[in-house]
Amino acid sequence: MNTFTQEQKKAAIAQNYARIASDDDSCGCAPSGCCSSENISLELGYSKEQLNSIPAEADKGLGCGNPTAIASLKKGEVVLDLGSGAGLDCFLASIEVGEKGKVIGVDMTREMIAKARSNRDKNGYDNVDFRLGEIENLPVADDSVNVIISNCVINLSLDKQRVFDEAFRVLKTGGRLAISDIVLTKKIPSKMITLDSYGACISGASFIDDLEAVLKNSGFKDINITPKSESKKFIKGWSQNIEDYIVSANIEAVK
Repeated sequence: MNTFTQEQKKAAIAQNYARIASDDDSCGCAPSGCCSSENISLELGYSKEQLNSIPAEADKGLGCGNPTAIASLKKGEVVLDLGSGAGLDCFLASIEVGEKGKVIGVDMTREMIAKARSNRDKNGYDNVDFRLGEIENLPVADDSVNVIISNCVINLSLDKQRVFDEAFRVLKTGGRLAISDIVLTKKIPSKMITLDSYGACISGASFIDDLEAVLKNSGFKDINITPKSESKKFIKGWSQNIEDYIVSANIEAVK
């Protein structure tokens, strides 16, 4: 049985995303390469129009869905992206909320924050702010956000209750979650769990019932977690037979 420490798991996650941020040719969530095709972002649910509207450097092929497609963003809203990476979803949200809106991206990896800020500054996204921080301890004020988005990141957290407690804290009353993430469909065999798999959106996934309980404990209502069976197509390339154990899902809830 694997007995990795929390510190080892966290280091593996940070190292994986630092590597991806520093590699201009890198894409994909898993070290083994979850880019099953050149059009991985199209497979994840982004449109060609969306991808053409943002800097190509912001698209690392990371994720397991398109949270902006379910967020129903409005002009003037404040959006927070948990685990903002190189800025893909932040830049898409920026367009939707307009000049009077604001987008905040939080990421734990200095290399990703540097990449995202460079993409922002080179392309004039004046309403986007990237902040270094952990999603378990958000550098964001109470009751200040309309919508929280996230793409294949919360599964990486070693304390998901804390993540959703923090999300509840920073959301305004009536604020909402629009998250794409990985969930378990059945328990992953211990022989498939490695340190790399913790940084690869695999070993940290939770069952839907467990996520619902965590969301309820944080105070959320109108919880809706919808698994997407079609995601097995791109998940198949992450690790051998892993599509038998995990699937992408939309996670929505309201404060």
